[in-house]
Amino acid sequence: MSSAVQLSKRFREVLLDGLWIANTNFKDQLSGVSWEQAVTKVSSLNTIAMLTFHIHYYIAGIINVFEGGALEIKDQYSFDLPVIESQAQWEELLSRLWADAEKFAGLVERIPDDQLDEVFADEKYGTYRRNIDGMIEHSYYHLGQITLIKKLLTSQ
Repeated sequence: MSSAVQLSKRFREVLLDGLWIANTNFKDQLSGVSWEQAVTKVSSLNTIAMLTFHIHYYIAGIINVFEGGALEIKDQYSFDLPVIESQAQWEELLSRLWADAEKFAGLVERIPDDQLDEVFADEKYGTYRRNIDGMIEHSYYHLGQITLIKKLLTSQ
């Protein structure tokens, strides 16, 4: 199995269907979360909706590079979640996340292994491999936060 295919599988595990590392994934944790729960603030923590938007923001930005575009995302905008006031708006955010997560994984699968060690967008960002690994690790980090916030919300 190529390195790119292995990275793609690891990405799918954290976002869409895996149980190996955390015994859960984004899709599992976010299924059944209502829009009210998603936007509820717990102390000074980010909301589930904000963390969901944040991860999607980076996935979409990296997809743009995979498709030949520039790296246009900026950290300062990564939590600029539009107001969510309905279940339909929440479900739209989730639908975009699932679609783009699958698109991201599919694009990673098709990267030739020798390209994984090439510069990603600009030398200061490292290689394709580093950015894909970083997206996986970043996703696990926020998956843990979402899992804890969800537990806090359901225990109240």
